[in-house]
Amino acid sequence: MSLDQHSQHKALIAPLRAAMYDFEAGTVRAALEAVFAPDATIHLSHPFGTFVGPADFYDGAYGPLLSAWPDLERRDYIVMAGQTPEGADWVGCGGYYTGSFERPLLDIPATGHQVAMRFHEFYRIENGRAVEFQAIWDLPEVMMQAGAWPMQRSLGREWQVPAPATQDGFVPGPHDEATGRRTCQHIIDMLECMTRHPAQGGPEIMEMERFWHPRMNWYGPSGIGTGRGIKGFRNWHQIPFLNGMPDRGKYVDEIDHHFFGDHNYAAVTGWPNMIQTITASGWLGIAPNDTRIKMRSLDFWRLENGLIRENWVLVDLLHMYDQIGVDVFSRLREFNKARTGFDPETGRAL
Repeated sequence: MSLDQHSQHKALIAPLRAAMYDFEAGTVRAALEAVFAPDATIHLSHPFGTFVGPADFYDGAYGPLLSAWPDLERRDYIVMAGQTPEGADWVGCGGYYTGSFERPLLDIPATGHQVAMRFHEFYRIENGRAVEFQAIWDLPEVMMQAGAWPMQRSLGREWQVPAPATQDGFVPGPHDEATGRRTCQHIIDMLECMTRHPAQGGPEIMEMERFWHPRMNWYGPSGIGTGRGIKGFRNWHQIPFLNGMPDRGKYVDEIDHHFFGDHNYAAVTGWPNMIQTITASGWLGIAPNDTRIKMRSLDFWRLENGLIRENWVLVDLLHMYDQIGVDVFSRLREFNKARTGFDPETGRAL
């Protein structure tokens, strides 16, 4: 029995995921070459930037990561696939990279202990190859584990974000187009209601109880943290976020969303998929500076009995700080230049 196209696409990246579990440079390079088109556009979170093709991607990102974590391994807990309303085919993966932190990574000091870094990675597939890739690696999480995060403390809970409670994140085939479409539409409808606030009314206009499970978990990026239930989500993320940037949802014509569903999972990717202006205080301790920022947020949702029970969210916070003129890595070096293994003159790791 032949696989449907979305099951085929998940199977396409399975050897790459397997190669990264027992990470060895040559094997991973070959697996990347097999998955990606030679001229694929590869977008990775700040400060990595954009690469062209798998060799450039390995040399600029995975090579430094393997050097810092020589026993590097990849662990996925979500693998899903589907087609966007525009007709593009995507595979979405969520999980974390882990290993022993033996050498500095981007001047984040090594700890000698095991470390974990969450990732959300999205592959756009055409003709059996990945032609576009969008991903966020949660580097602030690594900084926190190294005791080197130089920005404000998170309002939410910082921890190692869990896999789906139902342990079904490797969404099985065959692909159920109708169910995936319904799941995806639930998310689109929820976001449409959510963007009505604050411009069109108070919190009630979002109708959150219509979309979210009362025991929902919102797993935000490191720097923001996790919120439990609607109250936790609003207290530890949404209220300060909207206080600082009340024009959320105003610039929809300038952003790009790619929604797709797979059974009871849905995902969105876009580069960027939010634009708003920091006009007031309240978010991440940032002073109002009237800076209009582009934000990259890559998300997964899991529905349970027709309501969102879990939402995994990664935001490229380092890119946001860069746009407002804050060099997080420079601050990191200043905070850590007195530590063993750093040059006290430059603050750079030795």
